[in-house]
Amino acid sequence: MSTQYWLVKTEPDVFSIHDLEKAKGQTTGWEGVRNYLARNYLRAMKQGDGVLVYHSSSDAIGVAGTAEVAREAFPDLTALDKKSDYYDAKATKADPRWSSVELRWTATFPAIVPLERLRKERKLAGMQLLKQGNRLSVMPVTQAEWRAILALAKR
Repeated sequence: MSTQYWLVKTEPDVFSIHDLEKAKGQTTGWEGVRNYLARNYLRAMKQGDGVLVYHSSSDAIGVAGTAEVAREAFPDLTALDKKSDYYDAKATKADPRWSSVELRWTATFPAIVPLERLRKERKLAGMQLLKQGNRLSVMPVTQAEWRAILALAKR
């Protein structure tokens, strides 16, 4: 099976590409996703898939670096933890409802590739991230989009 590519959004004041880089083993569980389509995308991720880490809700919005899927989908147990911000009263041990993956840091870009720059790139015209009203925190990225963003990061 060939490599797939994804984009995950994070708020850098909660967890940034720099936090991932500094994490033990440069790896973290990607938990707290509470949208069914985004959850299904997590479940579709395969070990070794490429991931763009996108900083949202900050002064510098854009793609901050890359990661790879280190561990495929498993139950997100924060859904069962009443003290967690991600608690879901409908989740049970038998049916935790939500999934997580582990991501491993691979690169931090010298500078964030800003959203405004992504919007101007012709090769990204069809990118799901750039579509009106898209608020998903996890989404697929085509190989061409992946390559275009990596090229922008090198400029």
